[in-house]
This record gives sequence, C-alpha cells and structure tokens, in this order.
Amino acid sequence: MANISENIVALSNYLKQTFSVDKHERAAAEEFLQSVEGNPMYGLLLLETIQHQQLDLTIRQSAGVTFKNFIRRNWVPIDDEPNKISANDREAIKQHIVDLMLNSPDQIQRLLSDAISIIGHEDFPDKWPSLIDLMVEKFQSGSLSVVNGVLRTAHSLFKRYRHEFKSNDLWSEIKFVLDRFAKPLTELFQQLMILIDQHKSDPSNIVIIYQSLLLVSKVFYSLNSQDLPEFFEDNMSTWMNNFHILLTSEIELNDHGDEDAGVLELLQSQICDNVALYAQMYGEEFASFLPRFIEDVWNLLVRLGPQSRYDCVVSKAIQLLTLVCERNTYQELFDKPNVLELICEQVVVPNMRCREIDEELFIDNPEEFIRRDIEGSDVDTRRRAASDLVRGLCRYFEPRITSILGSYIETMLSQFSNNKVDNWRDKEVAIYLVTSLASRGSTQRHGTTQTNNLVNLNDFCTQHIAPELATDGIESLPILRACCIKYSVIFRSVLPKNILMQQFPIIMRHLTSNSVVVHTYASHFIERLLTVRATGSVTMVTSNDLLPHAEALLSTLFNVLRGDGENEYALRCIMRTLSLLNRVIDPSLIRSVSEQLIRRLEIVAANPTKPNFNHYLFECLALTSRSTHRGEVIDLDNLQYIESLLFPVVDIILQRDVSEFIPYVFQLIALLLEIHHRSGDQVSPAFESLFSPLLQPPLWERPSLIPPLVRLLTAYMACKPGLFKPPTTLETVLGIFHKLVSSKQHDLEGFSLLAGMMDNISQQVNDYFVQIFSVLFRRLQSIKTARFCNGLIEFVSRLICESGPSRVIALIDGIQPGLFGMLMEKVILVELNRLSTVKGGVSTNSCKIIQHAMTRLLSESNEFISGRYSTQWVNLLKTVVELFGATELNGGSTGPIAGSTDETGDEEHFVEFDESTAGYQASYCQLTFVGPSPTNTLSSIRVASYYPAAIQPQSHLAQCIGKVSASNPGLLSARLSGSIGDNSLEQVRQFLTNANVQLN
Repeated sequence: MANISENIVALSNYLKQTFSVDKHERAAAEEFLQSVEGNPMYGLLLLETIQHQQLDLTIRQSAGVTFKNFIRRNWVPIDDEPNKISANDREAIKQHIVDLMLNSPDQIQRLLSDAISIIGHEDFPDKWPSLIDLMVEKFQSGSLSVVNGVLRTAHSLFKRYRHEFKSNDLWSEIKFVLDRFAKPLTELFQQLMILIDQHKSDPSNIVIIYQSLLLVSKVFYSLNSQDLPEFFEDNMSTWMNNFHILLTSEIELNDHGDEDAGVLELLQSQICDNVALYAQMYGEEFASFLPRFIEDVWNLLVRLGPQSRYDCVVSKAIQLLTLVCERNTYQELFDKPNVLELICEQVVVPNMRCREIDEELFIDNPEEFIRRDIEGSDVDTRRRAASDLVRGLCRYFEPRITSILGSYIETMLSQFSNNKVDNWRDKEVAIYLVTSLASRGSTQRHGTTQTNNLVNLNDFCTQHIAPELATDGIESLPILRACCIKYSVIFRSVLPKNILMQQFPIIMRHLTSNSVVVHTYASHFIERLLTVRATGSVTMVTSNDLLPHAEALLSTLFNVLRGDGENEYALRCIMRTLSLLNRVIDPSLIRSVSEQLIRRLEIVAANPTKPNFNHYLFECLALTSRSTHRGEVIDLDNLQYIESLLFPVVDIILQRDVSEFIPYVFQLIALLLEIHHRSGDQVSPAFESLFSPLLQPPLWERPSLIPPLVRLLTAYMACKPGLFKPPTTLETVLGIFHKLVSSKQHDLEGFSLLAGMMDNISQQVNDYFVQIFSVLFRRLQSIKTARFCNGLIEFVSRLICESGPSRVIALIDGIQPGLFGMLMEKVILVELNRLSTVKGGVSTNSCKIIQHAMTRLLSESNEFISGRYSTQWVNLLKTVVELFGATELNGGSTGPIAGSTDETGDEEHFVEFDESTAGYQASYCQLTFVGPSPTNTLSSIRVASYYPAAIQPQSHLAQCIGKVSASNPGLLSARLSGSIGDNSLEQVRQFLTNANVQLN
C-alpha cells in the first residue's frame, strides 16, 4: 500500500460496492475488505479516505462504518489469533483520529466517536494518557459542533463507569479522569448556561446549546455513578441550581413534532436521572436539594400534556418520585395532608389512562404495542412508571393508597357499567390500578408471587375479568379484552387452578380474534399457564388437562401463524404445548404438526428475519422428533415420515448456506441419529450423504458451528461407526480434534469429540493414544488454563478407569520417561487441590470418574504403591480425601467440568428463553429440546459400573486402602503416621472406621 492515492481510489470502489443492490457484489466487496484487514496501514488508509472531502459523502460514511467495524473486530487482541494492527499503526491512529473526528460531518463524527470509545476501553488511560488533555483542549475551540463531538466521545468513553464493578483499577482510572476533566466540564456547564440567556431569540443556536447541555448531563451521570467525587461535592450547588433552572424551563424549541421527544425533553429526562442518582446514593449530602426537585417534578407532571413527545420526561419524573417514596428517610415528604390524594389524582390516574396514541399503536403497530406492554422494552411508558409508583407508595402507605385508589376503582367500574361502549377506558384503568395495587413482588418466570392482602384477586377475577372475556363477540372492545387476558397472565401463579382452568377455554377462544394483540395475549397466557408449577417438576396444568384441547389448540395456533406470519408468542405456545404433551400426543397429530412446522421452515429459510421465532421453530421440530421416542418404544414410521419431509428443506438450507439456520440443522440431524441409534434401526442414505461434507475444513472455521458439529460427528460415531475407518477418515477426525483442543476457545469441544470417540469407536482409536497425548501435552505447554487442565484430568481418569493405571502410566512414560510423574505433580494434584476449594466446581459424574481413577492409582498401581512414584502416594491420598469432602458426593454437586452436565428431562419443559439471546447469534445457540448429549447419559452409566452395588465412593476408597495395607503390612501405617496433615489424617481414619477397615 505504498501508493496511497491509488489505493484510496481502489478502496473507494470497494466501499461503494458495499451498498450495492446486487447482494453478490455487496458480499464480495465486504469479503475483500475483511480479507485486507491485516495489511499494514489499512486503518490509516480508511481514515485518509474519510478525510478526503472531494469524495462522495456516502463513500466517506461507508469508510467510517468500515473503520469502526475494523476497530471493533481487531483492536482488542484475541488469544490464538494474529494481531492485525501493528504497534506503529495503533499509535498513528490514536494520533490522528480525535482531530479527524472533530472536523468531520455529524454522521461520520458519531462513527469515529464510537471507534475512539472502543480504542479507549482497551488503551485508556495507560496506553493513551493524552486523550483527556486532547479533549479538554477542544473545549476552547469556540465551536459548539466541536464541543459536542468531544462530549459525545466522553460520553461513549465514560458510560461504562455506570455499570462496571468497583475495583482499584477502575477507581484509579476515574480519579485520572476527574483530575483532568471535572473542572473543565463544570466550567463548560456554566458557560453554556450563560449562552442560553444570550441566544434566547436565536432558535437554531439555542437547540445546539441544549444538545451540549444534554451531553454534559450524561457525562455528569457517568462520572458520579461509582462514588461522589470530591470536586462535584464541593460544586454541588452549581450543578443542582442549574439543573433546577433547566428542569423548570418552559422554552419552546420547535425542534420536534407531537410524537418525538425534543432536546429539552431529553435533557429534563436526563436531569431526573441525575437527581435520582444523587437521591439514591448520596442522600445525606443531597438532602437539602431534594425537596425543591420533588416540587419541580410535581409541577412538571401537572404541566405536561398527554402528547407522546413528553413520555420520556414524564416517565423519568415519575420514576424519581417512586425512588424517593420507597426510601424510609424521605417518608415525611409524602406523609403530609392530601399529598397522597393529590399524587393519585394528578399523577397516577392520568398516566394510567389509555390515550388516543395508545389506541392507534394498538391497531397500527401491534408488535410495538406488545413489546412495550408485556415485554418491558427499553421504551419508558407512562403506565409502567405510574404502576411502579403505586407499588412504591404501597411500601409505607399501603392501607391509605389501597383505600384512595379503591374509591377510584369503584367509581370507574360503575361508570363502565352505565355505558360499556363509551366508558370501556374506565374499566381498563381500573384493571391496571388493581394490578398495580395487588402486585408486591413478581418475576418474569412466575408473574406475581407476592400480593397485597387488602386486594381480593379471586373475587375481582370472577366478577370483572372472566365475565368480560366470556361475553359474546370477541371482536368487541379489543383493548379491554387484551387487558383482561393480561390480568390472568400476571396473576397466574396466585390464582387457584379452578379459576384458571375455567378461563382456559374462554381465553383459548380469543386465539381466533382478528386483533393481533388479543390473539397474541391469548397465546402468551396459555404458554405461561403451561409453565406454572404445582410442586417440583410437576406442572399445575397436567397433560391430561391439556390433551382434550390439544388438537383444537394446535390447529388454532397454526391459523394464527398463517395470518400473522411470524408470531413468536403463538409459536412459543405451540412449543410449550408439544413439550407438555410429548409423551401422550397422538402420532397422527404429530404428523400434522410436523408438516406445518416444516412448511413454515421452508418459508422462513428464504429470508430469516426474526431470530426468536426461528429458534422456537427449531425447538418445536426437536420436540416432534423426540415425540417418536417414548420410553423404550420408538415410532419408526413417524420418525421416517418426519425425515422425509425435513431432509429436502435441510438440503435447501445447506445449499444456500443459510448461516443462521445451519447450527440448528446440525443439532436436529444429530438428534435424529441418536434416536435411530437407540432403536437399532438402519438410517436412510440421506444421512450418509451428509457425512463427508462435515469433515471439510471451512465448516470448522465457523465458531457457531463447532459445538453442533461435534455432537453430530459423535452421533455418526454411535450410529454409523463403520464410516470412521482408519486411516483416512479417522485421521481426519483426529486432525479436527487437534485443531479444537489446541484452541483456547474450543478446547471444551475438543474433549467432547475425544469422549465421543472413546464411547463409540474406541477400538479404532486405541492405536492413536500416543499421538493424542502428544497433542494434549503440546497444548499444555503453550497455553495452560484451568478448563483445559480439568478436561485433561477427566480424560486421563477415564482412561485409567477403563484401561487400568499401569497401561496409562506406561503409555505416557513411553512418550518421555517420568512424564506421568510430572503430570501428576504439576497438573493433577494442583488442579484437584484447586477444585477441592471451589464450591460446585465439578459435576457429580466427573468427580466420581476422577475419584475412581485416583483410587485405582492408589490401590492398584505398583508404581504408586512401592515404585518410582511412591513419593507421591501420600499427596495423592490427601488430595482425594479433600476432594471427597469438598464435593459432598452423597448430596450430589453440580457445575461443569469439561462439559459434563447432569440435567433431567422434566426440567426442560420449564426452561425460560432470554428474549435478547434466544435467537441465532454469532456464537452458538443450544436447542433446549434437543436434550443433553448422549455422552452425559453414558457417563452416568459408566460411573455406575465403576462402583460395586450400593457402595459409596468414600467406602470404596477405604476398602481399597485396606487391601493395599493387607498386602503390604506396615507400609501405609508408616506413611500415614506423619506425612499427611492432621485434618486429612482424621478424615482418612473416619473413612476407614466407617468401612470397618484397619491398617496393618
């Protein structure tokens, strides 16, 4: 890249192609740009392209996006990967980027500001100490555009202080920033307040000034989030007096319409956050300022109208009131005559009401309505804030608030009874008020779990909720119906089963509603109801309760999908229904469901748009596949029918390389193979045709594919071991193992693949153990991590359990004399000692495998009993004894070691899906209903075979030590007399006493 100008021209052409309408041209350009990221001066070339003003702005902006992504992918070094940005390039980028950012158009400025934040998170302050001084210097530029660029960068850089855990390094960094930035920021704040008075008659400038004040307020919040800095404490009156002026400002900026918040609303919203921060964290120092702010926000709430542009500031103002009323130290502010009555009248009830804009959203954008109403989106709604305020007030004033709002509820229900058509909003507000009053504690998983004893939820449900839903004409008053269904969702864990089951068919009827919100809420109610527990792993609604409704329910839900396209709630309801009925559902219904699911898969594969929907779709396909396997019986006809429908779509997905779906497809194929393996049935040729492509290197370069590929290969090993004939195929698989286990990121999958080989093709692998150990020891020398050591220990332990200690010692010492002793001293003893101090550090099966192996070493290996490794016998016994005590095997322990899990199928039904991560991601996303890997089941069976029937591992250890003592009189008594610690010796004696074993 010597000729910069020519390279800029070439780079510009590729950047232009990144927004081509031709997806192939676009993809080729993006692939090329990523391929040259390791070239020297690439980042600088992008910056120079951004700087060239003669280039089209879209190309410069594309260069900004590319640069930001380049920094995001490559600035932070990644283990096991080459560093694509040289030290010289890093310094040059940091030297030029701030000035370039400040002199760029706003669109590019924001991109470069984000890039600076990414660089700063890694390098600031140790590797970039001059950054703050550069930024402060620009405060004197005289240009508010430049100042805003600096403030935007500061906000991006400092906002992580809001959520990071306290540490000495963090506090040192914050102090570094405060020493250089707090005073200039305060001075800038004061200058901006002066500029407001000077530019009152200049609308364009006043908006820019308020934008600067908004950024200043955000930076203020970040710098005060961890602790109250001394400088800000000394200058609290300066900040708070000006916050008061801004909060009470009624200036009209005309920078927005009625729907979108303007800069003043955003500023006042941020000031409410700042005041709330001080009230919550620095109450004593802030106490004298708080009453004035409470008055300010009250007046603000009374003054602002119902327009949506005020929603953010109204919500934040109510949240501030909520925060204050929940704290015991501020009770006197609310315990005054008529204060609670006025709050209910002027704040709570008005902000609970359904506005015209809410009705429009319900009809025109139902997905957004649902997201705000039942998912708790990032959008602050007035209703949610008002509801939280009611709950906050109930903390100390529950009887009074219940009485005050109770009178409103009675009045509103009476008004609704008088005129249901025109006054339906009154009943809706009444329901919201009851919900807010009654709910004292809730979780996403269970809904409301603690209630206000002064509110009779059962009576309200039977008198006002159920009758409303039972009325004819499900298309009438849809918003009110949705509100009634939501009531049942919220209180599903506290309402009795008889009431909920009476509502079930009534709400199920609403699945046919034309309103997207109504039938979505009905789907949500049924899905949530099916996860309510009676006791333990038993659902309140049993499969027998649901079975009579199954066919109609599933048919109606699929009708919802046909009407809405990709309704996540309806599909999740199908998923939960299939899960509950998995063991009892009629085979013919499974066929029908499978047909409709696979048809839907074919549709969405053409253009995947909703990650959560697609995730639930594959979960449903996993459930229909598993439903063919009930106990010891496998329905091969249904299984083969599902495969006949699925494989043509799978071929399309693989041929088109639908990257979002391929990890799911591999998990499904693995599940089908595992079911075939249990049945002993021969698999169709379609499975064999998929095998060879799985071994191709490009697939193993994609991180999201590695876990499902490992499980799929393991399934092939179990079902078709003949495919792994040495040397060619087996050595290819061993090469994959080598690649995985050598990687810090994927060593866990490497051990899983090795376990699969030992489970299913152990005879073929026997001749390769020397090569396997050589690979493992090279990795141990280069990158030693606790996770890798755990996997290595479990592998060695399993090999000892299955082949005997003498063979394993000879195998390892054959690579290098004395190597097993070094492994024992440097790795096994060290890591087992660490595990014995980590609560929940190992799973039950993994621990038993390790303990059995170590017991065999102690009792069967001549090398350990009396040979060259006998000096380590006492240390090994001490470690095993401590491990017994730490893991408390009689009670069982959980926690992974080298990927082991002990999961019960019944708990799968209750699994909760995080809406932000349930869908496909750059990382692997496990399908819950595919179930645990068979390797885990085999591990349990294997462990059971290690120990005689009904004997505990501790007793087994004691008996083995007794046998060694009997064969070697006096040897162990002498060893245990002084070498082992008193505590460990007492534990050994207890073991021996419990097993009636005496040392000779």
